[in-house]
Amino acid sequence: MKYEFASDLQVLADEISKELFPHVAVERIKCLRSYGSSSRGTIARCHALNKVMQKAMGTKAFYVLEFISERFDKMNEEEKIETIIHELMHIPKTFGGGFKHHDFVCNRNIKKYYNEYKRRKNENKFLF
Repeated sequence: MKYEFASDLQVLADEISKELFPHVAVERIKCLRSYGSSSRGTIARCHALNKVMQKAMGTKAFYVLEFISERFDKMNEEEKIETIIHELMHIPKTFGGGFKHHDFVCNRNIKKYYNEYKRRKNENKFLF
C-alpha cells in the first residue's frame, strides 16, 4: 500500500464539514489517497486515533479519511461528494475518537446531507 496526502479532497472535506458537520475539527482530520489496496468493494475508510492511543500519546482525537484511488478516482462528482459525506458522518459529535456506525451512516441519511450541501452551496452562489 502507498499513501499520499490528497489536498484536493482535503479542501472539499473541509468545505463539507464547515457546511454540514460543525463538530468536526477540520484541523484534526486529514485526507489521504491510497494505492494498491487488496480490499474488495471498499471505496473509502475512516480511521480514528482511539482513546487509549490518545491517552498514551497525550493528544486529542484525530481522524484520517482514506480514499482508495483505484475506485474513488473513477467516480463522478456527485458520487465523490457523497462518499466524502459518508466518511465524515462516521465522526461523532463528541469528536473523541469513536465512530458512528452504519445504522446512522446509511444511504437515506447520506442523500439527505448531500441534498442539504447542494442547497447551501447554491444559496452561497447568489451571495457574491
